[in-house]
Amino acid sequence: MRLSLRLRLTVVYGALFMLAGVVLVGVTYLLFNQELVRIFEEKYGDPGGNRHRFISVMKDGVMLSPEASQRLLAEQEADLRAAATTSLLAQGVIAVVVVACLATALGWVVAGRVLAPLHKVTATARRIAAAPDADRSLRERIDLDGPIDEVKELADTFDAMVARLDRSFDGQRRFVANASHELRTPLTLNRALVELAMHRRSASADVKRLGESLLEINVRHERLISGLLLLARAEHEVTDRSPVDLADVVAHVVAQTAPEAAQEKVTVYEEAFPAPTTGDALLLERLVTNLVENGVRHNLRDGTGWVRIASRTATGGRVTVTVTNTGPVVPPYDVPELFKPFRRLNGERTVTGKSAGLGLSIVRSVARAHGGDVTAHPREGGGLVMTATLPRAVP
Repeated sequence: MRLSLRLRLTVVYGALFMLAGVVLVGVTYLLFNQELVRIFEEKYGDPGGNRHRFISVMKDGVMLSPEASQRLLAEQEADLRAAATTSLLAQGVIAVVVVACLATALGWVVAGRVLAPLHKVTATARRIAAAPDADRSLRERIDLDGPIDEVKELADTFDAMVARLDRSFDGQRRFVANASHELRTPLTLNRALVELAMHRRSASADVKRLGESLLEINVRHERLISGLLLLARAEHEVTDRSPVDLADVVAHVVAQTAPEAAQEKVTVYEEAFPAPTTGDALLLERLVTNLVENGVRHNLRDGTGWVRIASRTATGGRVTVTVTNTGPVVPPYDVPELFKPFRRLNGERTVTGKSAGLGLSIVRSVARAHGGDVTAHPREGGGLVMTATLPRAVP
């Protein structure tokens, strides 16, 4: 059985007090016994060593002999000592038990107050560990007030560690964002030069074919960089929020992706029920777009494939966007691979002309930046069922 530290401290406090009380009662008994002997010696003893300085004692009008008097006084002394000792021990034990119970209760309160800062440290660490968005959770600090002691030093050390991790993650995100911005310039320049060479009157057919290949590669790189930039942006918590109805987002995305769905011979079904939330409208649109595009691109190619996208209000103050699609059978153990950057099923890299391999990674980052999450599981018969859950907007 697991005992909490507070309970263990309380038991230790109570046991120590009980032990101290027993020792105190024992010492009191010894001192009392010595004092009782001294009183009898002072009252009935003599310097010559005789036990009693009298000859006889009268009892019930009869004068007793010296021997009988000594026996009577010895019996009275023994009775008095026994009665006093019994009273002392009984009352002392009762007092020790009562005060020990009170001390144990007081120890429980004191242990709780002593451990309260540790509970604060533990609660903060749990929130950081359980939070889906590292950027949001690493902003938390304990900021423990109080005297400079061991608990204060522990809390300050924890805050310093979290602050260092926060700076490290923030530096990585800034690096990705800056690198993405800087890489866009040469890609734009490359595209301009290739298009200029292709449209020259003297350009041969080989040059035009080479230009088309280079443009396709350039577009792929642009998508990759845009995905990295969006992923870095989505890793931050969204603080500037505005009302967004996911039903409107779903209708807009379905209209936008209709040409690609028609080209892939995939039928898209729309079930846009009201789902009010708050957040960044562009990021939420990207979330829904990536889910729909993933369902369209990883589908059946025989004309029987379909994608169903539905938005609705769920229980528990949440709203959901669910995208269900047909497609190849997906093993359950391969589903987590879908959310890793540049990964697809079986751990293969997936950077193509239509996808930079960041689609579902961006979906998860956007959902978590809005205080939600995304889940997926294989659909019976093939394909996937993917659900993004977000907080419902408070009226």
